[in-house]
Amino acid sequence: MTHADAADARDDARRGAEQIEAGATALGIELGSTRIKACLVGADGRTLAGGSHAWENELSDGLWTYPLDAVRAGLQAAYADLAADAERRHGVRPATLGAIGVSAMMHGYLAFDAEGELLVPFRTWRNVNTERAAAELSDALGCNIPLRWSVAHLHQAVLDGEAHVARVAHLNTLAGHVHELLTGERVLGVGDASGMFPIDPATGGYDEGLLRTADERIAAAGASHLRLGELLPAVLPAGADAGRLTAQGAALLDPSGGLVAGALACPPEGDAGTGMVATNAVTPRTGNVSAGTSVFAMVVLEGALSRAYDEIDIVTTPAGDPVAMVHCNNGASELGAWAGVLGELAAALGSTASQDDVFAALLAGALEEGADDGLLAYNHLSGEPIAGLTEGRPLLVRQPGSRLTLAGFARAQLRAVFATLSLGMRTLEDEQVAVDAMYAHGGLFRTGGVAQRLLAAAIAAPVVVGETAGEGGAWGMALLGAYRSAVADGTATGRPLSRWLADEVFADAAAVTAEPTADEIASHRAYLSRWERGLAIERAAADALN
Repeated sequence: MTHADAADARDDARRGAEQIEAGATALGIELGSTRIKACLVGADGRTLAGGSHAWENELSDGLWTYPLDAVRAGLQAAYADLAADAERRHGVRPATLGAIGVSAMMHGYLAFDAEGELLVPFRTWRNVNTERAAAELSDALGCNIPLRWSVAHLHQAVLDGEAHVARVAHLNTLAGHVHELLTGERVLGVGDASGMFPIDPATGGYDEGLLRTADERIAAAGASHLRLGELLPAVLPAGADAGRLTAQGAALLDPSGGLVAGALACPPEGDAGTGMVATNAVTPRTGNVSAGTSVFAMVVLEGALSRAYDEIDIVTTPAGDPVAMVHCNNGASELGAWAGVLGELAAALGSTASQDDVFAALLAGALEEGADDGLLAYNHLSGEPIAGLTEGRPLLVRQPGSRLTLAGFARAQLRAVFATLSLGMRTLEDEQVAVDAMYAHGGLFRTGGVAQRLLAAAIAAPVVVGETAGEGGAWGMALLGAYRSAVADGTATGRPLSRWLADEVFADAAAVTAEPTADEIASHRAYLSRWERGLAIERAAADALN
């Protein structure tokens, strides 16, 4: 490091310390599928500190869940990690915050009684036991109600005659629940709320006509005492007042007592919405792809689709604009598991390579055209509605004459991450939905443009990876917190979220665009045809290995 670089680093540390001490910051927390992350930013969106905590879902009584005790413990661990990072980088720990926001994996089912007691373990987005309820509601409402949406979980519980239904007093998402713990407010950002029940674009709230129809269906199934309008959290757009961090909330985050109450709270959001914010994909004709435990694409619409599609969820941006969402339950977990195995092999051979080094070596040859001829990989650890799978069985299948090489193996596994997404995106292509650019984010895109090029071919659209692509949803949530502060102090007056992001955060952001060639698109479509036929192999495996 040169003297000039060292001086710049000292200046950055000093400026960061001043912002932290003044409380001119925003804290974003995101409870993802495998990690709880915390991110502290300044007013300009620059990251000042970060922290995380690893956790895993559990399969209990046939349903995927996370215990709420693990939620509390994970929040504290992630915040403690962030506070320690702030002290290492800036010499000071946060005592006060300007704003705070919470994000989490969307959808699922958290049902509470009138005293706030959780009635059944949290049922996550990963569960696919709601097929009958989702089908009935989709038919009755005239729009697609996905299996993972909160209303589908509630209706399925009614159809199954579950005893707890008699005591349900309110429902929430994971982000909404944590927000309530921190602020005492039972509210939800419109993007996350759109995964509980359809939103009326004219009002920005739940669709009143559809609420009445859904109530009728739920009553006919045996729960006439339930009224969805009374069960669901209030809906708020980005920038709205969602309360403040309470003394109890501050103590929950920081049991040491170092954090004081009073931070402005922005509406809690889902991980899809924070991904859109983190990639600046919140205006029509833009979209983003998030690749992690799940993989999903969000495309901001210019107008309504011609009809409802099973493959497409209609949700919203955090500002309330309509979005077509293609959600796949299975993403990069199987690829990550194989990278872990290869990391074990490297360690057994005496290598000190990091996991990032192993991943980079694994993907190095994945752009080699033809390397995966005769290979098919399936990444489904759980059911996948778009692929027609009620259960998943990860597989690698190859023909006897095919070559098995590291490059071919990596290409097949990486293509599998995006294959189900391709099936859903075909619907938007048929609808002639215009997309100028898709912004990708997640750790998968850190490795030299490899995943970026294969994704571009898979969705037949330019894919942009910005310098902030690795920041993730906690950063996006922190930006929503910073926007809430800007609205409150008047500096965002007259500027919607999209304009504020463009002006204050992404004005000078660097990015790399991958434009797919005609040959790459044709190659992917030929591969997808083989891959789609091969789904029958996975269905047979699920039947045989049950």
